[in-house]
Order: sequence, then structure tokens, then C-alpha cells
Amino acid sequence: MDTSKPTLTEKVAYGAGDFAFCLYWQMFSMFLLFFYTDIFGISAAAAGTMFLVTRLWDTANDPLMGIITDRTTTRWGKFRPYLLWLAIPLSLTAVVTFSTPDFSTTGKIIYAYVTYGLLMMVYTALNVPYAALLGVITDDPDEKTAFASARVMGAYLGGTFVQLATFYLVAFIGQGNQKLGYQGAVVVYSSLAAILLLTTFYFT
Repeated sequence: MDTSKPTLTEKVAYGAGDFAFCLYWQMFSMFLLFFYTDIFGISAAAAGTMFLVTRLWDTANDPLMGIITDRTTTRWGKFRPYLLWLAIPLSLTAVVTFSTPDFSTTGKIIYAYVTYGLLMMVYTALNVPYAALLGVITDDPDEKTAFASARVMGAYLGGTFVQLATFYLVAFIGQGNQKLGYQGAVVVYSSLAAILLLTTFYFT
């Protein structure tokens, strides 16, 4: 472990990671159900069941990912490399999830299960090692608190950004076409998130 005193740049870079994650999480929690029911054309019951099934899988996926990351050994450590390896795959998966292929009702439900399930798996595979990084980034309790505060601030700013910007982005990009608007908004958020996660990898 690096025993040198962490820099402000490291703290800001670590906080940028949770800004990125909240770009995704706010889109999931605030807009995905509306997207599925009112734009993609899935019933609320089918979408709700899908969310329940994926949440049940997450109860196993989270500890499994913790075991995998704990056994990872690279020249970048155990946790940082996942930021490098999965930042772009997460972005691509998010865009695919918010896409609207012209399938039958059954095809749309299958598409939603596959893309959203994959999205949550990749999200977990990134978020678990990111969170664990806090435990090894420094031994100093005061510095750990500073990093945790940076993370909280990043999460707050990321969530606020999505709340304020999404409707404007959808309207500007879609020009009346909500399918295009939501997909375009996610492209913007995903691109920004990938840059921020790679920044976290590089500077921490």
C-alpha cells in the first residue's frame, strides 16, 4: 500500500467516481420505469416483475463480485483495474438498455430482461471494487473520512445533475421524439461517466 499522503487530486478523482455512478443510478431510479412503460411499450406489471427478478439476482451478485475482486491480482492492485476494464462496457450497456428496437411485445420483454440484467451486472462489477477501493487507498482515518466525504459530494452532484438536465437533454436531442431523446441523453451521461471513471482509475 502506498503510504504517501493522499493529494487533493486523488480525493477529487475518487469523488468523481460516485458522480459517474449516480449519473447511471438516477437514470435507473427516476426514468427507467417510465421509459419502459410509456416509450418502449412494456406493461407496468412486466417491468415491475423484471425489476424484482434482477434485484433478487443482485443479492447473490454483490457478494460474488466481492469474492472475485478480492482474488484479483494485477499491477494496478485488486480494485482499480475494474474501473479501466469496465467503464466503457458499462456505458455501452446503458445505451443499449435505453434503446427501442421494434420487437413484438414478448420480444421487448425479453430484450428488457437481457439488457437490464446485463447492465446491473456490469454496474455491480464496477461499483463493488470502487467502493472497496476506499479501504485500501490510505491507512489514515482522517484521510479515509475525507475520501468518503468526496464520494458523498460526488454522488450528490451527480444525482442533482441528472435531475436538472434530463428533461432538457431529452427535449433538445429528441426534438419531439422521446425514443431518440432518452437514448441521446443516456449517450451523453454514459460518455461523461466513462471519462470520470477512467479519471478515477488514473488519479487514485
